[in-house]
Amino acid sequence: MAPAAARAAASAARVSTRSFHQTPACRQVVGTASGKAVRPDGCARGPAPAGAARGCRLTSGAAPRPPRIPRRQGAGPKSYPIIDHEYDAIVVGAGGAGLRAAFGLAEEGFNVACITKLFPTRSHTTAAQGGVNAALGNMGEDDWRWHMYDTVKGSDWLGDQDAIHYMCREAPRTVIELEHYGVPFSRTEDGKIYQRAFGGQSLKYGKGGQAYRCAAAADRTGHAILHTLYGQALKHNTTFFVEYFALDLIMDKGECVGVMALCMEDGSIHRFRAHKTVLATGGYGRAYFSCTSAHTCTGDGNAMVARAGLPLQDLEFVQFHPTGIYGAGCLITEGSRGEGGYLLNGLGERFMEKYAPVAKDLASRDVVSRSMTIEIREGRGCGPLKDHILLNLSHIPAETLKERLPGISETAAIFAGVDVTKEPIPVLPTVHYNMGGIPTRYTGEVITYKDGKDVVVPGLYAAGEAACVSVHGANRLGANSLLDIVVFGRAVAHHIRDTLKPGTPLRPIPASAGEETLANLDAIRFRPQHVTTADLRLRMQRIMQNNAAVFRTEATLQEGTKLIDDVNAAFPDVGVKDKGMVWNTDLVETLELQNLLTNAVQTMYSAWLRKESRGAHAREDFKVPLGCAAGCGAGPGAGGKGLTQSGGACAFPSGGVAPHTGAQRQGVAQAHPVVARRRQGQDHHRLPAGHHGHAGRERVRLGPAGRARVLDDLFLSSGTLHIQ
Repeated sequence: MAPAAARAAASAARVSTRSFHQTPACRQVVGTASGKAVRPDGCARGPAPAGAARGCRLTSGAAPRPPRIPRRQGAGPKSYPIIDHEYDAIVVGAGGAGLRAAFGLAEEGFNVACITKLFPTRSHTTAAQGGVNAALGNMGEDDWRWHMYDTVKGSDWLGDQDAIHYMCREAPRTVIELEHYGVPFSRTEDGKIYQRAFGGQSLKYGKGGQAYRCAAAADRTGHAILHTLYGQALKHNTTFFVEYFALDLIMDKGECVGVMALCMEDGSIHRFRAHKTVLATGGYGRAYFSCTSAHTCTGDGNAMVARAGLPLQDLEFVQFHPTGIYGAGCLITEGSRGEGGYLLNGLGERFMEKYAPVAKDLASRDVVSRSMTIEIREGRGCGPLKDHILLNLSHIPAETLKERLPGISETAAIFAGVDVTKEPIPVLPTVHYNMGGIPTRYTGEVITYKDGKDVVVPGLYAAGEAACVSVHGANRLGANSLLDIVVFGRAVAHHIRDTLKPGTPLRPIPASAGEETLANLDAIRFRPQHVTTADLRLRMQRIMQNNAAVFRTEATLQEGTKLIDDVNAAFPDVGVKDKGMVWNTDLVETLELQNLLTNAVQTMYSAWLRKESRGAHAREDFKVPLGCAAGCGAGPGAGGKGLTQSGGACAFPSGGVAPHTGAQRQGVAQAHPVVARRRQGQDHHRLPAGHHGHAGRERVRLGPAGRARVLDDLFLSSGTLHIQ
């Protein structure tokens, strides 16, 4: 064989050592943004041979040598060669929602690509500890309708009840499906899936005591689910592109037709085209200084949607988990309290009894976080600075801790230096979850707002924490997040299955598609560096932590909007020292900062513009929800600082602990017409506005200079379900 031919054969056969499986990928064409087809010397991923439209065998990030990309300033987007890919569907993100959607589509015969900026089993789903809610009834009587009631109530009446209906009804079969896939759930003595108590979960519409509804795999449930879903994805030959950073959506005539992505390993630019694009990119907890989120939780999908001119929804609702390790932010699962743990203040008191007399330490997360903050504010905190609370587990038998909370015991020892069998863990409320995100229907279809109506965006879906269905409303109940990602990841796959035929040809798009993305990338690479990415990110995080915290006021939020605008305006001064494209972590972190800023600006403005307290959004100057002041019996002076959602009392800082009267419960707990009417197949029904109301939901678009414009609609319809 001639030397040149030998070299070409070796190049074509080169496979990355990080490849973990090989599957037929797609037809790929190398070209430039202007559409001129090229095949750079040494690139083994040029145009496919005739008759092999879908025969290119690429693997997770297994990229042969890329085309040479100019390193000079002002190179321009046309100097970035593009590798084109064609698929039936694309999933961005490989957490629980992304994997469930991806292998659900692959299972139905679709040619699907899963694009992820990190290896699938490193996705943040693996950090979920406590469990997944489902009314299985393994530990006693239960009903999905009771689960639905708790979820609607926990959302502070802002959750979309049609979507909640769907999620809670599907929960039992979803958990059983996971068990059949191989999730190693903990077991009861008779072999059933073990279920623990979790906050905000009740029986008989809040009248029957604590529910044991949270199906758990020790305290590593997310880890177990993620690895199992990844195994299923491999089983169904899902094509992965690992360590590919999604840059922007490709929109054409109002339809999403794919995404632009950067291969971090070799710096090559990829244009993925598909009929359906699914965003499962997670939350943006890293906009805050102290959070339980991984460093990769930068709201990439949210920002991509915003840059495409589409709205985001409910970003003001940021959940603070009550028990992040003091000083480290690492999560201590709510399951620790479900197993019997309790909170103590500096006086050694179990203070939750006065804020939530019924649920106590298992009140919903927003309630517990505010209660802890009040204790610290009023001088009853722990430690020399009286700036944290203690979580005591030492009374729980060591055998139980080893069996059911092994991860927590290890985490506390590493990050707090605590032996949980002998001493309490120092904890503090820490940013944990974003209830807001990309507005969708219960099918996962992304919706926008035109002429006063919700309109589906063709070709675009979202699922998981990136999406706002909204099953969580103003506050998410613990263990509903793992349920959310699996139920709606599957719902996305089913909707695409029902609306698209595998192998349907793609329509042509403009050859210049993606040029704006490359122009932005080029500008960030080559502009002068006056501010470092780390410095500006830290400024943003401190502003969000100080001005959009557990308790919020007009003054702090108004100041926050000005400060976050200043940070956003300083982003053009951020540059990178490394001008290259191969494993340029400085460049990737700068792109992530751009995404975080989009989310941070909208969050601050949304919080400022919502003039009420609801769920995780607690305004000290607007202490009751809109529609609540008419008399829920728990206004100012009705018992001080009662913060309980148990027993039907008001859940806000000014609220008392007196229960609602029977008349005030009408339509809420009395026979539950919300469930009864839906069972009869009638039109959709919402809880009456007289009880905390279904307040106007805010969806925000970035306007000129990064300022927010609020689109206020009373109801976001996620579609009416007619389910018998």
